[in-house]
Amino acid sequence: MQHIPDSAVGFLLDNLKEFVKYNADLIGGVGDNVNKLIKDLDTLKAFIKQYTDKYGNDFLESLANDVRDVICAAEDAIETYIVYASRQKLRGTFDRTFHAVNHAFELRRVGKDIEKVSKRVQEFYQEKAKLGLEALKIDKIAGVAGKKKTVFVVEEDNVVGFEDEAQKVIELLTGDSKQLEVISIIGMLGLGKTTLARKVFKDPTIGYTFFTRIFINVSQEYEKREVFLKILEEFKTINEALRNMSIEKLVEEVREELAKRQYLVVMDDVWSAEAWEDLKVAFPNNGKSSRVLITSRQKSVALSANPKSEPHYLRFLYPDESRELLRRKVFGENSCPTELERYETSILQKCNGLPLAIVVVAGILLNNRDRIDWWRKVVEGVDHFNPNNQERTIDLIKLSFNNLPYHLKPCFLYLGMFREDFEIPVWKLLRLWIAEGFVPGIREGCLEDTAEQYLEELVDRNLVMVGQKRSNGQIKTCRIHDTLRDFCKNEAKRENLLHEIRKSNHGASSSSSSSLNNARRLCINSHVFNYVTSKPSGKYVRSFLSFAKEEVTLPREHNSSIAKAFKLLRVLDIRSIRFSLFPSELCYLVLLKYIAISCDCSKLPVKLSNLWNLQTLIIETSSRELEINTDIWKMAQLRHVQINTSTILQKVEEGSPSLENLQTLSTVSPQSCGKEVFDRTPNLKKLGICGKLATIMEDNGESTSLFDSLSKLEYLENLKLLNDDITAKLHALPDEKKFPSKLTRLTLSNTLLDWKHMSTLGKLENLEALKLKDNAFEGEIWETEAAGGFPVLKVLHIGSSKLVVWRALASHFPKLTSLFIRHCTKLEALPLDLGQIPSLQRIDLHCTNQFVANSARKIQVFKLELQAQNKKTKNEGFKLSVYPPDH
Repeated sequence: MQHIPDSAVGFLLDNLKEFVKYNADLIGGVGDNVNKLIKDLDTLKAFIKQYTDKYGNDFLESLANDVRDVICAAEDAIETYIVYASRQKLRGTFDRTFHAVNHAFELRRVGKDIEKVSKRVQEFYQEKAKLGLEALKIDKIAGVAGKKKTVFVVEEDNVVGFEDEAQKVIELLTGDSKQLEVISIIGMLGLGKTTLARKVFKDPTIGYTFFTRIFINVSQEYEKREVFLKILEEFKTINEALRNMSIEKLVEEVREELAKRQYLVVMDDVWSAEAWEDLKVAFPNNGKSSRVLITSRQKSVALSANPKSEPHYLRFLYPDESRELLRRKVFGENSCPTELERYETSILQKCNGLPLAIVVVAGILLNNRDRIDWWRKVVEGVDHFNPNNQERTIDLIKLSFNNLPYHLKPCFLYLGMFREDFEIPVWKLLRLWIAEGFVPGIREGCLEDTAEQYLEELVDRNLVMVGQKRSNGQIKTCRIHDTLRDFCKNEAKRENLLHEIRKSNHGASSSSSSSLNNARRLCINSHVFNYVTSKPSGKYVRSFLSFAKEEVTLPREHNSSIAKAFKLLRVLDIRSIRFSLFPSELCYLVLLKYIAISCDCSKLPVKLSNLWNLQTLIIETSSRELEINTDIWKMAQLRHVQINTSTILQKVEEGSPSLENLQTLSTVSPQSCGKEVFDRTPNLKKLGICGKLATIMEDNGESTSLFDSLSKLEYLENLKLLNDDITAKLHALPDEKKFPSKLTRLTLSNTLLDWKHMSTLGKLENLEALKLKDNAFEGEIWETEAAGGFPVLKVLHIGSSKLVVWRALASHFPKLTSLFIRHCTKLEALPLDLGQIPSLQRIDLHCTNQFVANSARKIQVFKLELQAQNKKTKNEGFKLSVYPPDH
């Protein structure tokens, strides 16, 4: 079963049509040619999509490649024309006249290129039509795309099978030895080593034994500094001093912190004995029964780590476990219709007990789970799986990929861009998909919702793993199995969707220099500095991304290197590089849709408004304030403005249009929170305000124009109020009816409110997550009121405060799942009645005191006893984390 590689065809044309639509005024004299070309390409797109489901036809595969090349040529010609036209439009009167002749020559040349491509499309289509492809009979598989999906997700910590394996590992970790011991889980790829390690890591027995637990993804391309910093991150804030510290000093810091504690550190996916030898210096033998748990494919790693003890070899699933896993992934329960059982048996025999193989096949079956003909096709398409044959694994993934709906293929391949151990923030992934054109703009304002549905479909098909979840159940972070990631990288390169720039002896380069000549997306996750300062070039590059671990500062003389190298750039995400100031040359890259950079600047240039296609602007700056000196109201496509400091917007001119697409505005200064701003951003979902909040709220707490305006934002879900002037406290909050009606997440910082005003927040009917950062409230007593309870609150975070006594009943927080207490050193205890909350799953204490920790342990014991009475599985239990543990 093999589909043609059409992933890059459809969205290429959709992108092109979007740019033509939004830049119609620049196309001018070649408008007729462009429109004709678009029409011809539409015909080609329909043609290629019609034959997407034809299996095993090499000619059709070649056809898809030819179509993709033609569309790319059209895209290059039209977008080059738009760039030249916009450059002339942006020039002053004198410069425009001076460049008139050269400009006219360039536009004529590009116009002729468009004509050539159009002619090529017509000839191409006529030539292929003569071959009689219309006569081909296609077996359409109904419901693969467009059918409402059925979601049956088997969570990792409740994974089928391995209960006995988990118990064995737990017994090894909780043995009597007071000395440091290293335990290893060894198994082939896809066998479930990471899943088992996470299952053990989350087990309540392990949580009760090891109050210090750290999970580290090592991976093949690990960096010692980042591994050590990741461990230190559990104990202290990572600042520049730590980042710049020598490796030797860093190791001392790690050892000093771990030496105080009975610790468990999981080192996931260690590739070689050399890697372990490199990292083991960080783990002191402190005589407190500390443990290190390693997962690896290599027995040599285990023997290097602990030559005196045999590793734990992870077995394949037993037949009954394999059957249950397949059934739960496909049907959501451990049952299968009788008429499908013989096909089920054939599939399981071919999967040979490998979990990765089973869940990948389950993803193929899911959306047609009741159709006998579909099960038969899958049986025919799945070769007998040989665990020792790597190519069979790739064939299985290829089978799953081929059966993805048309719209999901580029989204899935794009995941190959992220580095091996990267926990992918979902907000970032969705915005990138949108900027890349993978999500069609069928209806205004719903692109993010559509993108989220795409991600959920990939999760349902077991191609993407869920990392963390939000309080409302939405996916917060996700990740991808190493084997799937490698497939994505290779397939994306073959389709010219994505090229990875890899490390070489000469710095950073791709696998071949010629492969970059026509590259459209470049990602580089190591040796970024070497590449950027080497005068890179890429005539057709549309996206340049880096998710490198190391952070580097770019010398000012290289500030314009990226803008000069990639003139047709649409997506730029390079926050691992810090610019000395905002690269003003980016303001001439009019095709840009997405910018995410770090820079040391206090102002953004006036010419930023040239970027009329921009959707997402993410700036991380070291400045306390950032002034946007441009008229953002001209940037009609803006969807997300995300800046890490107080941002001053340019004054709104009378008659300025609304930004109907804007959903995120974070974080703006109070002086930019006038009625005229919020009147023009009616669809905001996330808002952050940072600065002297007292200037926009009166002493009696009655709202000024701020809350009058906020109450009218009917889509606002997430609000942050961050006060940076602790000499001016807030005396009260407005009435709960003044808050946005759909508010689900609220963050307060340095507002110094009296605890009695918590009753106002308790009356917010939809509030699910409340984060009280440092000094949000002041006073020694918080007595939660019955009338001011929190009916749907799931997450409560209390940061540094002078709170001493907290009195509350379980009925005040009936839906609470997670409680985080940070730096509340004077707090005497947690309310023990919290243990009566059925939904409570986690308490996380950081830098509190022994009394708070003891009360939390009483809650933990109560929860464990209740769990035992109800005969629930351990992994449905309760997790307590104490950092650092009391001694």
